[in-house]
Amino acid sequence: MKKKRCWNTTNPLYIKYHDEEWGTPVHDDKTLFEFLTLEGFQAGLTWELILKRREAFRKAFDDFNPKKIAAYTDRDVKRLMNNPDIIRNKAKITAAINNAQRFKEIQKEFGSFDKFIWQFVGGKTINHALKNFSNMPSETEQSNAMSK
Repeated sequence: MKKKRCWNTTNPLYIKYHDEEWGTPVHDDKTLFEFLTLEGFQAGLTWELILKRREAFRKAFDDFNPKKIAAYTDRDVKRLMNNPDIIRNKAKITAAINNAQRFKEIQKEFGSFDKFIWQFVGGKTINHALKNFSNMPSETEQSNAMSK
């Protein structure tokens, strides 16, 4: 029996991502930081490109350890800018470092990033029950609150 997927693809990276990660609630701070970082690098690019380079990102960014990344210096920025296996965009690299610093602040204040981020939806996933992704709202009250 063929598995029904939300998008039509034969790309093994997309299939694995769809079947094992996409739409699955995450409560692990390290994984949440990884997704936050990868989403930042994806801006203006395809998710396929990010998935292809994901392992290189993990290696280059200390397995997405926010504590280590928060302490990155100009030397680390230069190292990352010279890494041909990742997206070499200085603004995105420095944003990832800044995000790690903010991530740590949130962990300190709330105990975990998970506790902070899930508060916006009352700790529960939202099922929009859409028949077509074109009906997905571009923003919601929760997403606007989260963005602030």
